Amino acid sequence: MSLGDTPDALDEFAHDLPDGVNVFQALGELLRHQPQVTIIKLAGMARGGGAEFVASADMTFAAIGRAGIGQVEALMGIVPGGGGTQYLATRVGRNRALEAVLSADLYDAKTAERYGWVNRAVPADELDDIVDRLARNIAALPEGVIAAAKRAIPPEDLAEGLLRENDAWTGQIIRPAAAQLIRDGLAHGAQTPDGERDLEGLLRRLAG
Repeated sequence: MSLGDTPDALDEFAHDLPDGVNVFQALGELLRHQPQVTIIKLAGMARGGGAEFVASADMTFAAIGRAGIGQVEALMGIVPGGGGTQYLATRVGRNRALEAVLSADLYDAKTAERYGWVNRAVPADELDDIVDRLARNIAALPEGVIAAAKRAIPPEDLAEGLLRENDAWTGQIIRPAAAQLIRDGLAHGAQTPDGERDLEGLLRRLAG
């Protein structure tokens, strides 16, 4: 699929599914509604769809000095379309969700913790031990406790919000400016390791 075919490609990958969400949102919702507890160890950069995936999990622990998270879509002329607007708002509140989406900045582990985007920022060399110990402790709980907790603290119903997000996303991604920004980003190496290291800077230079 080429970026030049973006409007037509929407019929393939951004159509509404039976439950009213697009395929990217459906992935996040599948993770959010798992009967198991889902825990992410974030020791690198999670942007765009990666940040949405992180926010859809039950818990996230981020490595200080190594982890970064951000919604960069605005720099490509679009808004998050995989649940990001909704997951962010439930985690950090509307004001900070708007800041994260519209600033398109990369947030470090400590800031993400302060905002509530992740559970905790922890020293990088302790990340594995902290998360592994938590996972083992949860797995050792008496039968039925995990399921009971997830019933008592269910994921928020985001059906209406996901529909609004999908409408906003599809309304932007069909615009020629968005297709051009995405195409230019790839042409300038946004998908390469070097491009990833300063993705926000690269996209800002193109958007400017």
